[in-house]
Amino acid sequence: MDPTTIFVVATAMMLLNGAVLGLVHGGLPEYLQPSAKSWRIGTLLMAGGSILFAVQASLPPGFVLPLANGLLLVGLACYWRALRLFYGEAERLWLFLPALLGVIALYWFATVQPSLSVRVSIATLIWSVYSLGCIWTLRAHARAEASISRRVMMGIFAAIILMLVLRLAYFVSISSRPASITETGNWVNALSPLLATVLPVIGTTAFLQMCSERIRVQWETAASTDYLTGLANRRQLTHVASNWFSSARASAQPFAVMLIDIDRFKSINDRYGHDVGDRAIQQVANCLRSACRREDLLVRQGGEEFVMALRGMDVEGAQALSERVLELIRSTPFIVETDSIHLTVSIGVASMRHDDMVLDDLLRRADRALYAAKERGRDRVSVA
Repeated sequence: MDPTTIFVVATAMMLLNGAVLGLVHGGLPEYLQPSAKSWRIGTLLMAGGSILFAVQASLPPGFVLPLANGLLLVGLACYWRALRLFYGEAERLWLFLPALLGVIALYWFATVQPSLSVRVSIATLIWSVYSLGCIWTLRAHARAEASISRRVMMGIFAAIILMLVLRLAYFVSISSRPASITETGNWVNALSPLLATVLPVIGTTAFLQMCSERIRVQWETAASTDYLTGLANRRQLTHVASNWFSSARASAQPFAVMLIDIDRFKSINDRYGHDVGDRAIQQVANCLRSACRREDLLVRQGGEEFVMALRGMDVEGAQALSERVLELIRSTPFIVETDSIHLTVSIGVASMRHDDMVLDDLLRRADRALYAAKERGRDRVSVA
């Protein structure tokens, strides 16, 4: 298949991918739509550049070559912009500067001093800059999002750089260079349209997969997170803390739980309203979050009740932590308009015993201890 035909087929594939991305755009969450729009624009620009390369023989070189290359380069800039938006990075107009400089240089070496090898060198340099920029952005967010599609996308850009370098090395090393990249009988010319197709076709598939994985993670997080406080919810307590309990029981390691309940919470709701009640819950949650260790699990069990699951902590350690929590909540002011509400909590502590068979056994004893703390006057710790 000659390069011109490959460019035409590649353009058709790019347009189809752009159409698919356009169809799914409305179904994406609002926070992903700017990124998807930028990627779709990049794909359409790449398609425009490819079709111009396919018909370059019938148009003036000084017009078609800078324009075709310019569309490809701006399309690459849009891809980098799309990835930056995907990860919530700020808009930067300088992303388009390499493309602008490239168009000016390509115009010069297409009209004033025509040279295919120089044009290939310039295009290779700018394509590599954009590809490295995309890799940098993807790599910078590796810890925040360790998805397979992100690694695939990095691999695509790395493969493009490798192909570009090999293509440039070939053009520089041969003595009889082709007049244009659509000239038949040259295997490297057949590689050029294929190179232009990789990102709009395979890259778009990887980008859509990145969006899909982001949405899945968001749903999983929402399903296991309390909407008001951002803490884990009861579902997490059931799955995670139950596994911790079983592991601690099997290895005879200490394990404890704290049941925390805001004192006189109903009176706060009745007097000030549910909005203030929500703020009180959030303030207590923040105090608990700052008090617990990284290896602990903090859960909002429902209403004004919280649970802390403490791995590797015995009853004395849990009691000492509970006392620190009481003092932290007492000393943190809670201001409502001109009133200062004295927030306190009651805490029930239970540590694992040999006759505790499941996590619920431990939680029931902690619940009885919490009830005892309430009966004894609130704002105190009771140990089962």
